[in-house]
Amino acid sequence: MRVLVTGGAGFIGSNIIDALISAGHEIAIIDNLSTGKEENINPEASFFHIDITDFEALEGIFQNFKPEIVFHVAAQIDLRKSIEEPSFDAEVNVVGSVNLFSLCVQDGVKRIIFSSTGGALYGEREKIPANENSSIEPLSPYGVSKYCTEQYLNYFKRLYGIERVILRYGNVYGPRQDPFGEAGVIAIFTNKILNGETLTVYGDGNQTRDYIFIEDVVRANLLSIEGKEGIYNIGTNVETSVNHIIELFSKILEKDIKPIYTQPRKGEVYRISLNTEKAKMELGFEVKFTFEEGLRKTIQWYKMK
Repeated sequence: MRVLVTGGAGFIGSNIIDALISAGHEIAIIDNLSTGKEENINPEASFFHIDITDFEALEGIFQNFKPEIVFHVAAQIDLRKSIEEPSFDAEVNVVGSVNLFSLCVQDGVKRIIFSSTGGALYGEREKIPANENSSIEPLSPYGVSKYCTEQYLNYFKRLYGIERVILRYGNVYGPRQDPFGEAGVIAIFTNKILNGETLTVYGDGNQTRDYIFIEDVVRANLLSIEGKEGIYNIGTNVETSVNHIIELFSKILEKDIKPIYTQPRKGEVYRISLNTEKAKMELGFEVKFTFEEGLRKTIQWYKMK
């Protein structure tokens, strides 16, 4: 099929594209390269250097490429930036997405697969892991904008009947994640440790996230092409603390790592993990990598980079 991927030069998008091309699909990439990298772009795909907030440029691509499926991965993903500049976060994540969805309806796209967030959506939970029916209580504008985008996509489904799959990711990590532009704690820690720098931990280190390896996320996206429509958590059902991450780094690299602890940051949840039973039952999704397996593969990639 003809598949359009927004954010296709980024960490998650480029990994999805490689798998789509391997499966025989024709790919067009949209990316403004604000955080994505040209080196991530698969040469077998058509690349368009535009911003999703540019409606006219987007419209031209739709008219020429005529996509059948759209993977919407592009986003402003920096939680700290969303707190500092909530209007910019909303402009990219909400307005840009509405541009895209409008054109999907206009040009007869069959299905939209949207990369949302689980880690930033549910807020502080009394019961963990959170499932798709848990209350939505984001602590950051990033979480708010992602949920708003979900609601716009649901609106377009109700009004126009377009198919949609919403994937609420845990904390995705793995090869190609940028420790600077697309910062996640695994990428940041790996880069610092391999360069002999001291780690900084915000808070006591007992805060947890649901870390999911990129290859598992890619598989969830491919299952969504023909899978049942719906909203799905894509995680591991497991909480992993920052302190445990550091312990695993110490074990894998055989070195004693001593971080510096500082004040926690506002807007970040303390504990979260995602219940993925629905994705297992309806998409056939199961994780293949334990956190330690994924971390070892990630460290090896950074060493060879």
